Amino acid sequence: MKSLFPYLAILLEVAMIVLFGLFVEYETDQNIHQQPNSTKSTAVDRFLELYPLFQDVHVMIFVGFGFLMTFLKKYGFSSVGINLLIAALGLQWGTFVQGILHSHGQKIHIGIKNMINADFSTATVLISFGAVLGKISPCQMLIMTIIEIAVFAANEHVVAEIFMASDIGASMTIHAFGAYFGLAVASILYRPGLRWGHDNNESVYHSDLFAMIGTLFLWIFWPSFNSAIAEAGDKQYWAIVNTYFSLAACVLTAYAFSSLVDHRGKLDMVHIQNATLAGGVAVGTCADMAIHPYISMIIGSVAGMVSVLGFKFLTPVFAIKLRIHDTCGVHNLHGLPGVIGGLAGIGAVALKASNTSTPAMQAAALGSSIGTAVAGGLITGLILKIPLCGQPPDENCFDDSVFWEVPRWREHDVHFHEHDGHSQLEPEL
Repeated sequence: MKSLFPYLAILLEVAMIVLFGLFVEYETDQNIHQQPNSTKSTAVDRFLELYPLFQDVHVMIFVGFGFLMTFLKKYGFSSVGINLLIAALGLQWGTFVQGILHSHGQKIHIGIKNMINADFSTATVLISFGAVLGKISPCQMLIMTIIEIAVFAANEHVVAEIFMASDIGASMTIHAFGAYFGLAVASILYRPGLRWGHDNNESVYHSDLFAMIGTLFLWIFWPSFNSAIAEAGDKQYWAIVNTYFSLAACVLTAYAFSSLVDHRGKLDMVHIQNATLAGGVAVGTCADMAIHPYISMIIGSVAGMVSVLGFKFLTPVFAIKLRIHDTCGVHNLHGLPGVIGGLAGIGAVALKASNTSTPAMQAAALGSSIGTAVAGGLITGLILKIPLCGQPPDENCFDDSVFWEVPRWREHDVHFHEHDGHSQLEPEL
């Protein structure tokens, strides 16, 4: 790690500083008034108006995603720490790449929507990170961040500017894209030695509790994620309400099916941490459409059911038959619900819930997002296989101590022994 990682990190940050120095400026009132459909509100007014939504999205990126991945018993430092690292790089690179695509050869003027969209681009990488969690190095993640955000921005431009498709909550362009990009990378970096599991690829009681912190932050703030860049007025209102009720319905279904698929009727914490969020993913594409709250609840219920079934039945098939080891189950939380969201968007447009797109363009956007993700992920995986990237060996997977200084005594290095009726904590020798 030491031989390449610090130099690559410094090089990338220097590159970001140079690019920002050459191409990025503050947003001013004059910039605002030159944009189509702009109002006479000042840049500062608009910034402050949307800043609370930006804060919500920012918390999701750095706290929600970070803690959601802390379920592994020996990988908590990396889950939160590498999440911070790649998010910090991603928001800078995303600001630049998306700005270049939308600036039409002019300077990039940083407004609140640029910052929100930069966080969105980072979310794509964090979703993919979940598929390869514990199996790649920080250096590899930096490289993956640069490549994936560039591919994501290109696909998003095609979806929004060429297909003119509606995807306000990014079910297709962020969730489906991020999941299938990550799965494609995981397929290339597949490790036969992990086919039947790994001692460290499991949780302990407290690591699952930390992961639930991430779940709760994501669940609470998801209406802001789906409505942050929606058109002010009815559309933003619909996006908030539809997401709110889709998430609520999803929770009930996820709990029910988690119990149903267990032969003893018990709940599985993996399902609760992840499937309860699937409703927010699935309703994203049609969140700002007048689909009626009960439709959003149906979408959320279906997403919760499909997500649980995916964790129970598809994840083992992917690992054993398809040679794709999906550490966090991003296919079940983001991939399948993202596809459901894309299909729901096609149906909503066909039923005239929105007049901004056509069913054909919505279908093209879904196909483009999945196809571009798979192609980009396969190429990225091949690049990450280069030995210089420092991929850890099988025996060191899912272990913080490979890349971090860790406390000598950790919870999983000790066990309880009963002595004289009292529990004593003793180290394993």
